[in-house]
Amino acid sequence: MKQPAPQQARRVETNSRRLAIQTLAACTAGISWPATMLAALPSMTAGPFYPSTRYRSRELDWDADLTRVRRTASGDAPRAAGEWLDLYGAVRDESGRNVDGVTVEIWQCDVHGSYRHPRGAGNQVDEAFQGFGSTVTDDEGRYRFRTIRPVPYPGRTPHIHVLLRHPAWGERVSQLFVAGLPANDGDFLYRSLSAADRHAANMRLQPAPPEAEVKWLVEHELTVANR
Repeated sequence: MKQPAPQQARRVETNSRRLAIQTLAACTAGISWPATMLAALPSMTAGPFYPSTRYRSRELDWDADLTRVRRTASGDAPRAAGEWLDLYGAVRDESGRNVDGVTVEIWQCDVHGSYRHPRGAGNQVDEAFQGFGSTVTDDEGRYRFRTIRPVPYPGRTPHIHVLLRHPAWGERVSQLFVAGLPANDGDFLYRSLSAADRHAANMRLQPAPPEAEVKWLVEHELTVANR
């Protein structure tokens, strides 16, 4: 049998390689490759002022609006002091998928630096500030709270505690910080975070429109580790 000339053989080999590349491209065109993994919220402890369920049921209104307390020792309370803030977004896993049915809890101190906790009251307490709130993400993983812009208290930069609970992965506890505050660099917990952790935990405050009831808006995605 007559063998092809070297030049002809090279053309056949080149055409075969080109056909193989084209075939591979056609086969993979419809495949959705995994997205880049997102940075999950850093794991932190709940701290000393996480209010127990027993305390909350006795003392607190614990819905998603922390600026209004339905029941107080002195009767009907005015709205909370401080700069009101709407915090909202979605809970996602590291692959970027929104997660429904997640219980989201937040808690923080009032404008005087006092927590609504048996051991968290300082010299002054804002009776109108709920201090703790809870909600459940909807079918698209969304959550929303109304609270106040966090303030510092001795030894800590402004922050909001957050707890996420779901049957698939139990509980995840972390904190959210106001991005860009000089006080962050002096906070022992914030200093311990990696650049990726800080990115996941930094809240970026945006001024609300003049007609809004609140002063600040924060849209923040809460990303939870898959494991």
